[in-house]
Amino acid sequence: MNRKNQSLMPALAFVVLSVLLVDANTALGQPPGGRPRVVLPPIPIKGDTTHTLTKHFVQASNVKKTPDDNGFIQRWLVLEPIRKEIVRNNILTEKYLRTTFSADNFSTDFTVVPKNGKKVKVGGQELKWYALDSKTYNFNLYHFTYAINKPPYGVLFWLVTVIDCPEEIKNVRMTAGVNSGGMFWLNGKEALILSGDRDMIVDNVTSPLLTLKKGKNIVRGAVINGPGMCNFSVRFLDEKGSPVKNFSISYE
Repeated sequence: MNRKNQSLMPALAFVVLSVLLVDANTALGQPPGGRPRVVLPPIPIKGDTTHTLTKHFVQASNVKKTPDDNGFIQRWLVLEPIRKEIVRNNILTEKYLRTTFSADNFSTDFTVVPKNGKKVKVGGQELKWYALDSKTYNFNLYHFTYAINKPPYGVLFWLVTVIDCPEEIKNVRMTAGVNSGGMFWLNGKEALILSGDRDMIVDNVTSPLLTLKKGKNIVRGAVINGPGMCNFSVRFLDEKGSPVKNFSISYE
């Protein structure tokens, strides 16, 4: 071995030793220099593991509520979801919706107002009513199912709210958006239907001209979904397209 190669040996040995020390420190969970590695908190599997209604909703009180600044109705009685075998949302045709809502109905009286906390049987399932105020303009049914530990997909929801008008309001239109299909009634009569696989778009469907009578008006809704998110929004607009807000909302 010549002198030049002999002079390189110590340097190569130092490099090899350094690499081995770094690998050993990594394997032992210690950084070079012997300083302890900072222990990071575990990353949660889900952002919300508490299954609580209070994250997205407020328990409705006896105090009447008004629509939000844009006229959206945030207070609803919502029934625990009815399980439906829906693999794809493209089956949500108008015929399918009408047939399903007729068969899986908690009451054929479309002006009845359920009692908060009471249970009813629909299709052999015992389900509970919840009176809730959404913290946002729309009512997110996916968050509702998560909060009460119910399946979020392949589900049908029934909804009821009571609008109290100090005077008659003529020539208004109900507007709604749903994800994925739905139907709404006013005082026992059909107002609008949203068939097909829809995204939740504000004012996606508009009713013919309606009249909100003086006193109590009953709004009933049904929203159905297979896979994916599930939520809805409802409000009333006047003849100029402005939100109607001069009424109060209750659940009884």
